[in-house]
Amino acid sequence: MTQDETPEDIEARHKAKMQKHKAAVDQRIAKADTDTGVLLVMTGPGKGKSSSGFGMVARALGHGMRVGVVQFIKGAIATGEERFYRRFPEEVAYHVTGEGFTWETQNRARDVERAEAGWEIARGLLRDPEVGLVLLDELNIVLSHDYLDTATVLADIAARPTHQHVVVTGRGAPQALIEMAHTVSEVKVVKHAFKQGIRAQPGLEF
Repeated sequence: MTQDETPEDIEARHKAKMQKHKAAVDQRIAKADTDTGVLLVMTGPGKGKSSSGFGMVARALGHGMRVGVVQFIKGAIATGEERFYRRFPEEVAYHVTGEGFTWETQNRARDVERAEAGWEIARGLLRDPEVGLVLLDELNIVLSHDYLDTATVLADIAARPTHQHVVVTGRGAPQALIEMAHTVSEVKVVKHAFKQGIRAQPGLEF
């Protein structure tokens, strides 16, 4: 605000700016006229990747979709999301196929076995036209450790029903998956409570 500006001048300038912004947004919306299943990848070292994925599960359920969830890696402890979504067995097919983080299991052969078992379940969900959204939680970690063949995984995802959405979470997403995805978000760390000596909290971390 300059010395000569009145509140009315500020309001008028703001309105003109927002009108210009709205015209640009409306133009982009008008060009986005395709309806199709979307592949989303949530990756990076920060907290919130799985949380985002499960938020989309809730959103899909709100729109009356059936949802499939396969949790890789995790499984040593029951998470809050598992406890919650298992309340809706008719709407959510929930599968936990991991047995704990890799530094806890310390058994590559067993981790590969569990990843392969998980992918068989995931493949079934990806072939089911009645499932509107599939969440593949921590799949990126499985791929980054070469527990599954990335090319096979991408081929199975690409062959899914055209309307089906897929969300893949976990740090270390392979470049081939990033290139194939429609939307990719990288979650970065600014601060984390764990580095301040605060242990993982129920409802926040698990």
